[in-house]
Amino acid sequence: MAPRRLLILGSTGSIGTQALDVVERSGGFELAGLSAERSWEALVEQARRFGVRRIAINDADAAARAAEAWTDGEVLAGPEGLVRLVLESGADLVLNALVGSAGLGPTVATLGEGIDLALANKESLVVGGELVTALAEATAAQIIPVDSEHSALHQLLSSERPGAVDKLVLTASGGPFRGRTREQLAGVTVEEALDHPTWAMGGKITVDSATLMNKGLEVIEAHHLFGTPYERIDVVVHPQSIVHSYVLLSDGAALAHLGHPDMRVPIAYALHHPERVDLPVEPLDLAAVGALTFEPVDEDAFPCLRLAREAARAGGTAPCVLNAANEVAVHAFLAGRLPFLGIAEVIERALEEVPAGRVHAFETLYEADREARAAATELIGARA
Repeated sequence: MAPRRLLILGSTGSIGTQALDVVERSGGFELAGLSAERSWEALVEQARRFGVRRIAINDADAAARAAEAWTDGEVLAGPEGLVRLVLESGADLVLNALVGSAGLGPTVATLGEGIDLALANKESLVVGGELVTALAEATAAQIIPVDSEHSALHQLLSSERPGAVDKLVLTASGGPFRGRTREQLAGVTVEEALDHPTWAMGGKITVDSATLMNKGLEVIEAHHLFGTPYERIDVVVHPQSIVHSYVLLSDGAALAHLGHPDMRVPIAYALHHPERVDLPVEPLDLAAVGALTFEPVDEDAFPCLRLAREAARAGGTAPCVLNAANEVAVHAFLAGRLPFLGIAEVIERALEEVPAGRVHAFETLYEADREARAAATELIGARA
């Protein structure tokens, strides 16, 4: 059987590097290309190691430096280069592990070509929503989620008929600030926000986990992936991160997906679906774990989850505005230009200033994204 051609977008990040580990261990793939935002040295090293002849780098300066240093293949540059890499790769499967709304274009290109998508870029569905899922339906391309929570739901729901499911429940670790009041969060530092108790992730997603915006984005993603109304999607805090999600069924049964927090498990599931492969992960011993605890979300201390739900219910371009404002606010927080509590405040104000409109086409979303970024940048500047 010929190996599947796999394209990894965002191969130098946390998900990308773990995906390469899965590929190396399990085999069955030929790498059709790799991409990065700006980490050109790490990307070139990966290309050499895996014999890849075509790479794409979003940052134009980094792409130019890579082209000078690497003469063994072709370097594509910018968002257009990313899309070209997808369209011309001849891939059977694309893993989109890009961060933020930059992942939408490659997602659209992948699904438009009828290529199956392993999706770690939740913003594609948060921003693109109905348009992305309609595109997948039109071309019969599969979307297999890579987020641990949505991977868990994908597995739990695979044998259930839609009418049998009453509720989807996403679990949240609670991040590094679980249990703190709003007042106690006023002066937290970037270093504290990046110190996640159970997952090792990139900066943006780690801050999203600290604010619980990550969980808000996941609620929107679950709605689009599984066609479930928002009122039937819940979030519960589970500090041990052993239960990745669970579903409540109409007959009173509850089904949960459990395992130690290791992203290689959902990555391998998405890459090899519907097959399973051996991975060197620690077997789950519940007696050794001892106790699993759960608690409700404190939405006063962590208002981002509420804001995400409000934007989701408003629909149209509102989730796009939410996501764009969040990306700008998180970047400002990481750069020391905005306090931690300012993230939610900027998002809330941006949602007020950029009214939700109907989504007619992808260009509508790009315009809403631009407006929201401008509004958030102005709001941050006004606070200084």
